Amino acid sequence: MKLYVGVDAAKDTHWACVIDGDARPVFSHAVANDPEGIEALVGELSILEADATTVALDLLGGSATLLCAMLAEAGLRVVHTPGLAVNRARQGMRGGENKSDPRDAATIADLARTRTDLRPVEVETEIDVDIRLLVGRRREVVVDQTRRLSRLRDLLSSLFPALERRIDVKTKTGLVFLSLFAAPHELRSAKSDRIVRQIAKAAPHMRGVELMARDAIALAKAQTIDVPGAATRARLVKDLAAEALAARAQRDPDAALIRSLPGMGAVLTADIACVGTGRRFRSADALAAAAGLNPVLRQSGKSRAIRRSTSGDKNLKRVFFQSAFNALADPESCAFYQRKRAERKRHNQAVIALARRRVNVVWAILQTRTPFTPNFKNAA
Repeated sequence: MKLYVGVDAAKDTHWACVIDGDARPVFSHAVANDPEGIEALVGELSILEADATTVALDLLGGSATLLCAMLAEAGLRVVHTPGLAVNRARQGMRGGENKSDPRDAATIADLARTRTDLRPVEVETEIDVDIRLLVGRRREVVVDQTRRLSRLRDLLSSLFPALERRIDVKTKTGLVFLSLFAAPHELRSAKSDRIVRQIAKAAPHMRGVELMARDAIALAKAQTIDVPGAATRARLVKDLAAEALAARAQRDPDAALIRSLPGMGAVLTADIACVGTGRRFRSADALAAAAGLNPVLRQSGKSRAIRRSTSGDKNLKRVFFQSAFNALADPESCAFYQRKRAERKRHNQAVIALARRRVNVVWAILQTRTPFTPNFKNAA
């Protein structure tokens, strides 16, 4: 006897529905999202003594992380049913407009019974989880840093426009300077030697400090008027600069990442690693489909057209597209891009074609565990 378990995952309580190979219901009930509840579900399944048990989930990660880990530890086969497939399948049934956890769980179980192309779920290794969490944290830091620097420049422009044009807030030297000096009245009577000593004490071995100090003093003397609220504006600029300096120290995860493929930086490489190893996808075409880079056929009667897919993992698609754009400086990638342009492809179309070709390369690298080298068979 084969059993198929559909689990509609949720934050507090999952719903599990079990059917046999003939779609006859075995049981359907709520499962608490805690070790005791999940262990009780595993115990119920083991008592049934099925020849094979497949558990299908509509959600990976997040609130389903503990569930996935305990099911895998129990030796059960776990597959993923995409949410879109679940919704479409439920709507195709009688009364499909009605939505509930039991109905969704039953639909997921039936999909596990009827579909053989569902991707198996692999338990993430410690390094996979570490990289994914670090990359996610880095994205948050980058977004916050961009917002912080924009606010800093806006404040500095209202306080001391000439200094805002002189100092690059994206550099460490500029941020250290602004964390100590921001208002014109602080600089008019200051000596450049004293400014250099204070900056060297806060951050030694900085370049261009002497010239920056002299320029800042000259600009402060040229602005003879202090705007209203100058002291408060200066304090906020200093606070933002100090926060930006602290954020710079968090931006690069402490992980040794292989960046052999042209156009792949540390963060893009880490994003690819978060997808999982090549074992998750049966082929390069499957990886391309997951990234939404596969062509889609639209055929009805005599009408036939190939269009670009609008589905897939948007983050994965972004990684391949951005890395392909970065790789245009590489001779082999540029040659492929130019060939597509010669075929009257627009810029974006040519980059997408290059991104699709790079999927094959990434797949080969994951399968062979061989870093990319020039003249690689599937070079991109």
